[in-house]
Amino acid sequence: MATRLFLTASATFGLLAIVITAPLPTAAQSGTGVPVAVVEEVTGKASGLEFMDYVEAGRVIKLGAKDTIVLGYLKSCLRETITGGTVVVGAEQSKVHLGTIDSAKVPCDATAQLGERQGIESAATVFRSMGPGQTPAAGEPARTLILYGRSPVFEVKEPDTLTIERLDKAGEKQAITLRGKSLVRGRFYDLAKADKMLAAGGSYVATLGSRKVVFRISPDAKTGATPVVGRLVRFE
Repeated sequence: MATRLFLTASATFGLLAIVITAPLPTAAQSGTGVPVAVVEEVTGKASGLEFMDYVEAGRVIKLGAKDTIVLGYLKSCLRETITGGTVVVGAEQSKVHLGTIDSAKVPCDATAQLGERQGIESAATVFRSMGPGQTPAAGEPARTLILYGRSPVFEVKEPDTLTIERLDKAGEKQAITLRGKSLVRGRFYDLAKADKMLAAGGSYVATLGSRKVVFRISPDAKTGATPVVGRLVRFE
């Protein structure tokens, strides 16, 4: 958007005063940097946002009086349900003007979602303890993404073959051919929508082409369409 200039004449001094006004951010504009939250639900227009869109810090979202959006923050694990008003997306939570917001902390692996999770580098990976009585499964790296839903959402970006293999129990492996109709927004595969689930407490490796992500399902993970930030797997 171009900067607008307003010229006003001064009767007293006969001079022109030039006032430069920079446009305020609009709903269509977003901040720069990495995504900080994902749109988990949306009703109404919500500034053109859709389910599973990522938003960055600084994004301004304008909602109609009856519009509702649910944001899941990747770092803080906050799940916000916002109705009406103007929303300014922050790094860990939103600021809302003239609207209502209901926030709840949900289980999610914030550190791993920010890109610190690891893939399989080699069979000689050095492991560390996962906690009292727990050790990584064979082929599982020291830092493993923990999921709190038994039906992960995989960000695959394009149709391919997704392979999910269990690491702590031999013989459990499935290959899923991803087609356009099976993908949400053309780039997400949701096991909950496919009526599939993985074992609570199980360790897995997901393979998509040359990319791999190792993850573990929390022993107390819930079934069904639980909050997205707690079951999101992003191939990097």
